[in-house]
Amino acid sequence: MRIKICGITRPADAEQALGLGADAVGCVFHSGSARAVSTGVARDISSAAAGSGTLVGLFVDPTAEQVEAVLESVPLDVLQFHGTENPEFCGQFARPYIKAVAMTADVDLAAVSQRYATAEALLLDSAHDGQFGGTGKRFDWSWADHAVSKRTILAGGLNPDNVSAAIEQVGPSAVDVSSGVEREKGLKDPAKMRAFIEAAKWAMSEN
Repeated sequence: MRIKICGITRPADAEQALGLGADAVGCVFHSGSARAVSTGVARDISSAAAGSGTLVGLFVDPTAEQVEAVLESVPLDVLQFHGTENPEFCGQFARPYIKAVAMTADVDLAAVSQRYATAEALLLDSAHDGQFGGTGKRFDWSWADHAVSKRTILAGGLNPDNVSAAIEQVGPSAVDVSSGVEREKGLKDPAKMRAFIEAAKWAMSEN
C-alpha cells in the first residue's frame, strides 16, 4: 500500500514528505485551489522529488491544451483528474491517470470502476460545497466498495488520528492526505506528516 501527500506547494515539503516515507507527492494545477502552484514552482518541486518518489499533477476539468502545457514544463509521472473528465479525455496524455470520485451514499463504485477501467486507480474523496479535495472533511467509509478496494485510493479528511481506522475499514491500495498534515493551508507540518506516515505504515502491517 502506498502513501501520497497532496497539495505540496514548496520543494522542501516534497523532499521532507518523501524522506519520511511517503511514496508520492501531488501538485495542484487548479486555479480555484488555495494550494495551486505555477509550473515554475512545480518544476522546483519535481527537482526536489526526483528519484525519491512519484510526482502527481492534479487537474479539475482542464482543457487538453492546459494539461499539455503543464506536461511540457513539468515531468509529471501521474495525472489526477477531479472533475467531470471522461475516460477518453483522461487517457489521451500518455501518462497513467487517477480518477477522483466525489463520494455520496448513492455512488456505484463498481460501475465507476468499469467506466474508468483504464485508470490506474479511483481516488475516493469527500464531496463538499463544490470543492475539489482538501476540505479536511471525511465521508462515510461504509460507502466504499470492497470489491474494488485493490484499485482504491482513500482520501477526504484523513489525518494522523484516523488513518489507521480508515485503512482497517476500507482496505485501500493507497491513502492520500493534504489538509490533515498542514499547519496552515498549503504548508505542511513535518510532525504531522511523520505521525500520519507512521500510523499508515503501522495499519498496513496489521492489515
